[in-house]
Amino acid sequence: MSFHDRVFILGSGAIGLALAVHLVNQNREVILVRTSRDDVSEKKTEVSMRDVRGEIIKASMNMVSLSKLEKLNGLIVITTKSYVNKMLASKLLNKNINSPLVVMQNGLGVENPFINNDFSEIYRCILFATSQTLDENFIQYKPIAPSSIGIIKGNSHNLQKIVTLLDTPGFQFVIEENLQDKIWQKAIINSVFNSVCPLLEIDNGIFYRNEDVTRIATEIIKECLVIASASGITLTADQLLQQVLKISELSDGQFISTLQDIKNKKETEISLLNLEIARIAEKLELKTHVAKTELLGKLILLKSEIHMQKV
Repeated sequence: MSFHDRVFILGSGAIGLALAVHLVNQNREVILVRTSRDDVSEKKTEVSMRDVRGEIIKASMNMVSLSKLEKLNGLIVITTKSYVNKMLASKLLNKNINSPLVVMQNGLGVENPFINNDFSEIYRCILFATSQTLDENFIQYKPIAPSSIGIIKGNSHNLQKIVTLLDTPGFQFVIEENLQDKIWQKAIINSVFNSVCPLLEIDNGIFYRNEDVTRIATEIIKECLVIASASGITLTADQLLQQVLKISELSDGQFISTLQDIKNKKETEISLLNLEIARIAEKLELKTHVAKTELLGKLILLKSEIHMQKV
């Protein structure tokens, strides 16, 4: 299967906007696609981004609602929240998609709705970057490490083309051979950040600044590793803790997406992080091993629901 050097970014959140800015500034053709609104006819929009050096980078790109597109002839990158994937897969089926999908989201099993709907090519991206919205179409972006892309359903030739197309100096991508290990690695790290930081209402830097919070991270990691190991994944507690501390230091002052979602009265992705690990543990008859991980996930879910109910 071939695809043109055009990138459709589905989702206009902080990560989608950051990716768009980097691609446009490397002369890639980008279409920013709104999935939550049906009333946006194709128009030019300008996005501003503060990079890791504090510099402001701007880019102009086309934006349009998914409902306004008859076809998507190009690489499709999905940066929406993962809880809309079932709905999104249904909408894309009606577009007769014949292009590769790159699922650029956090969590375990986020690609399943696209697998279940038999999309022909599916690739999974594990993000190692943080981005947050400062104002409308104004974001702050910090890279942590090159983000990995691997094959869920597809081929190595197109994977190389995808990585080459998306890779830019400021938002880097690499090919990932050990995809499932990397997915679990990031899911466990996210289960730490996306539960502890929102409950403390603190930025990502707390883990490398505070030893007591680091100990909590260590406990969550050890619990999750029991389930990962039982699922055939090979990771170590020290490896994951060092990753948490590295991300914490590099994204010091940045607020995790789950905390941003709670404050904005939006649904979170915790069901595909802590709570998904708990569901897998239950299937493996190991649920007692993830008591703290599950409790933190339930508290985030409750906190989110309470905030959404507030006027």
